[in-house]
Amino acid sequence: MRLLITILALSLGLTGNAQDTGISITVTIENIKNNDGKVLLGLHNSETFMRADGLDNLESTIENGKVILVFKNVKPGDYAILAMHDENENYMMDFEASGMPKESFGLSNNPMSFGPPQFNEAKFTVNDKDLNLTIRF
Repeated sequence: MRLLITILALSLGLTGNAQDTGISITVTIENIKNNDGKVLLGLHNSETFMRADGLDNLESTIENGKVILVFKNVKPGDYAILAMHDENENYMMDFEASGMPKESFGLSNNPMSFGPPQFNEAKFTVNDKDLNLTIRF
């Protein structure tokens, strides 16, 4: 019976020894053109990238053209981060009539490509250590 109670306690996380097991990803963006609006970040895997909301989403006001945001408790795997400066706080990318973005955006790894962002260009791997990333708009 004692063994059964121990197994149940472990499976339900009731041992009192629960700790965060995920990794933290600290993202810094320092080249924001003004302090208007917010910066929005989405943490994506290959299934959600450019198709759905991020697995985790963060937002921040801007101070002195800079933000620092932290994704917490990220499990090991391959991810990409999409970031945008939502100057008018409408929570969507605004476009010119030509189809070009009106608002600044960036990706993890800072790829310099023309056309829609690609997961493989922005992909990074989370293993067993916290990460510090810098994204440029």
